[in-house]
Amino acid sequence: MLSRVAESLFWLARYVERAEVISRRLDVNFHSLLDTDLPDHGDAWQRLLLAGSSDALFREHFEEYRAAAVTEFLLWHADNPNAVVTCVARARENARGVREQISTEMWEELNKLHLYLAQVRPESVLRSPHDFFVRVREGSHGLQGVMRATLPRGEAFEFLELGTHLERADMTARVLAVEYPAVAASAADSTEGIARLTALLKSCGVFEAFRKAERSQFSAPRVLEYALLERNSPRTVLFCLNACLRSLRGISDGSDAPSRALGRLAAELSFLDAPQDGAQVARLLERVLSEVDRIGGEIAAAYFTTRVIIPGPYAQAQQ
Repeated sequence: MLSRVAESLFWLARYVERAEVISRRLDVNFHSLLDTDLPDHGDAWQRLLLAGSSDALFREHFEEYRAAAVTEFLLWHADNPNAVVTCVARARENARGVREQISTEMWEELNKLHLYLAQVRPESVLRSPHDFFVRVREGSHGLQGVMRATLPRGEAFEFLELGTHLERADMTARVLAVEYPAVAASAADSTEGIARLTALLKSCGVFEAFRKAERSQFSAPRVLEYALLERNSPRTVLFCLNACLRSLRGISDGSDAPSRALGRLAAELSFLDAPQDGAQVARLLERVLSEVDRIGGEIAAAYFTTRVIIPGPYAQAQQ
């Protein structure tokens, strides 16, 4: 497989997953603020931006952390490279460049989502955002579903899986890093504490899975441990890292730099006792995010980076 093709498949999956996570977090934030009695909602909206490292860029265009401003910025603002509409458009552009590697059903599902986002009116979304968020979620899940149902298991499938799970691990760790301090500071048995824990689990996409596994221990440390270290839930950090390892083994023999970096981080988390102290939690999540970022760089260096050959006089004349 060409390096360019592999990179397009990898980023196609990452962009779709990123769009789904951002829209889910917005949806959860809208509903959770109805259940909590906070004097200032601006802090909750700011944390959405901090998780995506886009707070500074937001402040260049908006003065206050208000629902309409943050929603506009995260969904379709032209200067936000990680806006939902931009992510889906980039995913479609990557898919168009590797059309022969994906199935017709995948292309139709992604194109349908792209056309919906291109035609939707922002004012209608701001009036009733939930339907919009559901549509993005269904589009992402639909694409992943038809991929697994129609795409042969080969390098194309593995690069798509690799992109999806690496993005998911990164976003889950980001949500934990930003939201966990506020959750841990709330009394677990209070209405606000329960609402914050529920919102954190829903933001990570593991609420129902956690409640089925843990019917009695509804506490901040246990929520952190589950979202970070659970092996059998498809949106936890450790599960996603192990899924990335499986994909890398399907692409190569598993002895390259990305596999070693992933293996070290997955092994460390596999035998880790979740810390209880707030400072230790912050250091752990910072390390996880740093390692995931480094793993992304290792993957790019191993599979996507090609040596540039300077064209000779004949090639320059042709250009």
